[in-house]
Amino acid sequence: MCAISRRRFLVTGTAAGATAAFTLGMRPLDGVANAEDAGDVVLGKWETRSLSGVGNNQLHPDWGLAGTVYPRVAPANYSDGRGEQVFGPNPRYVSNRVFNDTGVHLYSERNVSAWAFVWGQFLDHTFAMRLGRRQTGEPGETANIPVDANDPIDKYPNNLGVLFFERSIPAAGTGETNPREQINQISSYIDASAVYGTSASRLNWLREGPADGNPEHEGARLLMPGNHLPRKRSRGNVDTAPTMVQGSQPDPGAPVVTGDQRSNENPMLNAVQTLFAREHNRIVALLPKSMSEQDRFQIARAVVIAEQQYITYNEFLPSMGVKLPRYAGYNPGVDTGISNEFATVGYRAHSLIRNDIHIETDAGRYSKATIEELRALGLTVNVAHGKAHMVLPLAEKTMFNPDLVEKVQLGPLLHGIGLKPHVKNDELIGDMLRSFVFELEPGVHGVNDLAAVDIQRGRDHGIPTYNQLRVAYGLPVKKSFRSITGEHTEEFRSTGLTPGDEINDPRSLEYTALYDIHGKRTTVEADNATKGVRRSTLAARLKAIYGSVDKVDAFVGMVAERHLPGSQFGELQLAIWRKQYAALRDGDRFFYANYSLLDHVKRAYGIDYRKSLGDLIALNTGMPRESLAPNVFFAQGTQHSFTAPSDADAADAVSPAVLGGAAAGGSAVAASKNAKPWHCGRAEV
Repeated sequence: MCAISRRRFLVTGTAAGATAAFTLGMRPLDGVANAEDAGDVVLGKWETRSLSGVGNNQLHPDWGLAGTVYPRVAPANYSDGRGEQVFGPNPRYVSNRVFNDTGVHLYSERNVSAWAFVWGQFLDHTFAMRLGRRQTGEPGETANIPVDANDPIDKYPNNLGVLFFERSIPAAGTGETNPREQINQISSYIDASAVYGTSASRLNWLREGPADGNPEHEGARLLMPGNHLPRKRSRGNVDTAPTMVQGSQPDPGAPVVTGDQRSNENPMLNAVQTLFAREHNRIVALLPKSMSEQDRFQIARAVVIAEQQYITYNEFLPSMGVKLPRYAGYNPGVDTGISNEFATVGYRAHSLIRNDIHIETDAGRYSKATIEELRALGLTVNVAHGKAHMVLPLAEKTMFNPDLVEKVQLGPLLHGIGLKPHVKNDELIGDMLRSFVFELEPGVHGVNDLAAVDIQRGRDHGIPTYNQLRVAYGLPVKKSFRSITGEHTEEFRSTGLTPGDEINDPRSLEYTALYDIHGKRTTVEADNATKGVRRSTLAARLKAIYGSVDKVDAFVGMVAERHLPGSQFGELQLAIWRKQYAALRDGDRFFYANYSLLDHVKRAYGIDYRKSLGDLIALNTGMPRESLAPNVFFAQGTQHSFTAPSDADAADAVSPAVLGGAAAGGSAVAASKNAKPWHCGRAEV
């Protein structure tokens, strides 16, 4: 296995960029952190971590530091060895034939709830934010993706002729005589930086007090007017508030302000930020008032960080089927730096994102006026027998709308995230993210495609090919497309497709059968499928697109892999996650299992960081603990052991006409009598 390259480049100043994985698209961002901050000393004895990550590793103070280059596991892969993107199939062409879900949703085969993508994105905003714009605000170089207006599988209007794409800003001193490198603007630790930020100036604004820059005037509590996150207008002057990504929000004072600039992207992310701001203040209230404001703040911050780490390693990762070696203590020889491969390939999980959140709560929480306001924002709201049943879509009206958390209320929203399973972690991405149509001006339409962007970003960052990356992570190369997907054939065998041009036939994406989590036949209308069989195998489509396994883009091959038993990942993605999350644990001097301050806080004040996410929701929202699942990372009311279908030899077993005409447009699919049933062992949790 290749060692991580530890070359570092420190970046200072203000810049803008876009986040890597678990995000909803490119965003203008600011603020490379000041790397000169240092940790505090609490209660006269215990050191606390710095905001930027500097000095966490005392032998290598810049490991994990904000504003440094993403380290690499494998050598960079550029066509000229320096920075030119490698040539490959058109990313939009690949997206239409590999990532196209045709409107049919397949859900987690382990019944993992939507908390998988919500927590995943929250963590992403804690440890990764690529530099996408220069200090002057200028974008990176353009590398737009051409769009074929005559593609028979592309049904979305795009008369711009391209998908917009900007390359990441290269680190200074790279890309000329040596390989181009990219910059992570925030610290590479699970350190709650999404709550507290990575700069003293942002944190000063977030804490109660006059925000005059004097640490002695800062309160222990976070600023939360009415127990909600502060808005940019909360201190009176919008212009002096920290930068927040505003999106389509027209009111410059409306966005909430948190430690991370991306918190307004969607209401679920906003809700998690609210939860931990409340949790910080709850802990402060439990500490003796005789203690200094700074000590109370730092103790609460240390506990919140430990809680996020505890939830990540004891609930989130196990729910995803990620098992790590037993913790052996802090290892100063481990670099926690978020690798380029993890940020650019392994942690891109846009497939998981549901297009809606279901909310069920007491109708008495809402006035008639509020219900009408929610309906006007695009929510479906039904009231019956004293209960309110809502469906919150991820749509234009609900994105970058911080009012939603206050209107829906924090408890019901956090509860709702755990009600339904997330969309399966596979090669399929919903059109909400894969073919979002926008209008620049009347009659001029473009499309955003995150699948195409994910492919192009890998080439932008010089990510090796799929097989090269497997080797870098200690895995054997794949020699056939069938061996990637685990399917029975990589040839087009279905009747009814255009001979010799099957890859461009929309019917190749038609579903012939759907199965639920128990291996039983189901339909599109039931909206509970975890497995689908199409007229063509994924392996056949990959072969038609790439020709050779050795030419497959790493991201495409990774998500195409058959999942390992007891996991939501194939071999490569699981290896990437294991390596990175082990490093984030083992290389963090302040990891919860290595930080004696936390033991003292428990003994002296009765405050224990070892709480589940469900516990924290109950403590900070008034939701009864019994109303939440014991483990909210599993869809509420489901069993954690189940049978699920394995790959069936049924790609062309049934005519779509028998199934109700299921085609690339996403019409209904019914069960087939001829497709073979299949089962696998019980999932390990």
